[in-house]
Amino acid sequence: MSSNSLEQLKATGTVVVTDTGEFESIAKYTPQDATTNPSLILAAAKKPEYAKLIDVAVAYGKENGKTLEEKVDLSLDRLLVEFGTEILKIVPGRVSTEVDARLSFDKEATVKKALQIIDLYKAQGIDKDRILIKIASTYEGIQAARELESKHGIHVNLTLLFSFAQAVAAAEAQVTLISPFVGRILDWYKAKTGESYTAESDPGVISVKSIYNYYKKFGYKTIVMGASFRNVGEIKALAGVDFLTIAPKLLEELINSSEPVPKILEPAQAASLDLEKVSFVDDEAAFRFALNDDAMATEKLSEGIRKFAEDAITLSKVIEEKVQA
Repeated sequence: MSSNSLEQLKATGTVVVTDTGEFESIAKYTPQDATTNPSLILAAAKKPEYAKLIDVAVAYGKENGKTLEEKVDLSLDRLLVEFGTEILKIVPGRVSTEVDARLSFDKEATVKKALQIIDLYKAQGIDKDRILIKIASTYEGIQAARELESKHGIHVNLTLLFSFAQAVAAAEAQVTLISPFVGRILDWYKAKTGESYTAESDPGVISVKSIYNYYKKFGYKTIVMGASFRNVGEIKALAGVDFLTIAPKLLEELINSSEPVPKILEPAQAASLDLEKVSFVDDEAAFRFALNDDAMATEKLSEGIRKFAEDAITLSKVIEEKVQA
């Protein structure tokens, strides 16, 4: 048997991804991929050891931007790419880089920003196949993802995903990967009900299992990557799922544990389930109603966009001060 719970998790076939902006802590966990978001980048950017990345980004923005706004915007994009570039020196697979959450309801602007980010990576010698563009799972975000995947061959990670409707629409858009947020779903239910949940009864875990089984049952190729975990119990309850993106604190717990991690999810088992197929293709109204009908998903999607947007604004202010210095 593998020596620790993390290695046992990997042995179930689940690809482990680190969820951090601090690339210096990644190598220890030998992940395949890594994910970032504005909140993680903001936290990392405040640390002295990452100051050099900000300096490079600001210099780029100053050189290529005309107005202050352009300089800050270009610097922010370059900073995300600087972090991604460093991460890709450590992980063998892909890194997820997020489109500004303030563009979550603007399809065209999202596509434009994604292409700009890919071009910045290309200038660093990094192929687009090693990048996942993270986009919030709004209706507009899903349509942007469809266009990026089909017309430009750019891989997309649809994030802030809380509902079955979002997952179905993402699969129909043939996106590369989705990130259902397990812990944030649990947070909502605990706040609403006041109840405690086991790993097996955890609403976030149940949601991801439902999505995984649906994808495998109907042959969708979109990768299911559970995200936003509150405890290792949630992680173990999803052993066997395609991918899991895990914060360093929980990775550390798994490394320091020898508790067994049996495989829970199996494609063959999913294929035998009696499930009804649904569709939102060319039916914006049906998608919006289904999302609206899910109070948890509606609230957590809006909350997540607001939080990521706030952190993007804060990071922009840090950059703006340096651009003007």
